[in-house]
Amino acid sequence: MPEKKSSISVGVVVLQSLMVAKAKEDLEQELVEKEKQKEKYLEEKAPPLNINSMSLEELQKLCEELHSKIDVVDEERYDIEAKVMHNTREIKDLNIKVVDLRGKFKRPNLRRVRVSADAILRSLLGSKHKVSLDLRANLKSVKKEDTEKEKTAEVSDWRKNVEAMSGMEGRKKMFDAQGPPQ
Repeated sequence: MPEKKSSISVGVVVLQSLMVAKAKEDLEQELVEKEKQKEKYLEEKAPPLNINSMSLEELQKLCEELHSKIDVVDEERYDIEAKVMHNTREIKDLNIKVVDLRGKFKRPNLRRVRVSADAILRSLLGSKHKVSLDLRANLKSVKKEDTEKEKTAEVSDWRKNVEAMSGMEGRKKMFDAQGPPQ
């Protein structure tokens, strides 16, 4: 058994070193590719200049063209910087608003505390209160028989009332019951 554990740990170490070596190779390859892309971009945007065969006037024109291109690039850079600064200010303001809406302080978890009625009265009235309250003593007791009688009486009254008020006779009784208008 100990041999298997040591062989597994050695295998893990070997695997880790292989992964690190592969990652290192990938990183180096990525750096080489970025350098190639940079050179390609510079060749497209800024071709090499042949200054040796140019006259003084041609060199002055070339300098003026390069100066105008530099001005255009500086204007674009300034505009982009202004936009970035504006966006960062907006982001900071929005972050402040989010913090204000959430609340500045973290609310602690509250513990549930059980307090009896006696303890509440003692805290309100002080040491004067020494009588314990029996809250169930003041409740009204209800008998089952009374409630059953009331239910049957209500049902019979309702049926009689419906039969008495049905048809034209019932409406006449309702009209007469209201009495003369005042």
